Amino acid sequence: MIAGVMFDFSGTLLRVESTAEWLDAALAETGNALTEEDSGETVRRLTEYGALPGGPSPHHMPEHLEALWGQRDISADQHRAAYGGLTRAAGITDPELAEALYHRHMAPAAWRPYPDTAPVLRELRRRGLPVAVVSNIGWDLRPVFRAHGLDELVDAYVLSFELGTQKPDPVIFRAACDRLGLAPADVLMVGDDRRADGGAGALGCPVHFVDHLPVDRRPAGLSPLLQLLAPA
Repeated sequence: MIAGVMFDFSGTLLRVESTAEWLDAALAETGNALTEEDSGETVRRLTEYGALPGGPSPHHMPEHLEALWGQRDISADQHRAAYGGLTRAAGITDPELAEALYHRHMAPAAWRPYPDTAPVLRELRRRGLPVAVVSNIGWDLRPVFRAHGLDELVDAYVLSFELGTQKPDPVIFRAACDRLGLAPADVLMVGDDRRADGGAGALGCPVHFVDHLPVDRRPAGLSPLLQLLAPA
């Protein structure tokens, strides 16, 4: 019987803003402005190189970043180096703008919860099922959860850069189960990445996948998982 739930962060519980919104916020912060044409081209390049953490994956990966990309969530330094490299590859040469872009994606305002995130987490709390957030990430996402009123619904955070390993390594899922005080077979993993989040299956955790869609296109992606759990 499922006695606890692990959730992925990006694309599962919350979704980062669009690349255009990300760029606009960084431009506003630095006091810069682009023409409509230049803005559109810059968004296209940033998207092509996957420079927005939590956004679309890169379509083109510079050869010198390939190894780093595969290990980007092991530490804060590697995360910054990987995404900073992709931002430069996309043609951002202004150091101030590049810095603003990196910091912007960590801001709570850059993230939106899916419509059913809070209701599902509240229902899990009501049923007495503990929750862990298990994320491949290079920075502390706790302020995002606090800002959106979700922190009180999470019992444990297991973040790759703090643990020094990343999904699908079973170590990260084992750590989450241990923090919940539950056996892996009793903990459901919910995520959007079949390779990374599917790694929980190696421990014997049941796994439930959701689609990584824009917030307005996934109003009830999490709600069906309540049917997999113990009755209220």
